[in-house]
Amino acid sequence: MPDGAHSELPLFLHWERFLLWLLPKTGKFPRSVRFTLQQRIDNHALDVLEGILAARYRRDRSGYLERVSLGIDKLQVLMRIAHALGHLDQRSYEHAARQLDEAGRMAGGWLKHAEAHA
Repeated sequence: MPDGAHSELPLFLHWERFLLWLLPKTGKFPRSVRFTLQQRIDNHALDVLEGILAARYRRDRSGYLERVSLGIDKLQVLMRIAHALGHLDQRSYEHAARQLDEAGRMAGGWLKHAEAHA
């Protein structure tokens, strides 16, 4: 396993589970937002996954982890908008918010660890 893999594995597994929950949810968004809101949410979520994977195999992880954190922040805003527009019910929104908050804390912890060992 690459150096630091013990730090990244929980985030990767958490994000993978979140994606498995998220993608079917956004897939049910109405056609009117399929090429705007749904696509943006899905793309940002997949970009975060790619960032986690890229950071796993790089010695200098800080830039990747900063982009992961930014992607999570963007998703938090997009999920609030989806909820406000009625595309996510309260329960789903609360679940997404908890999962994104947890992922943000994990990414932040991994970033601090990476910067301390740079």
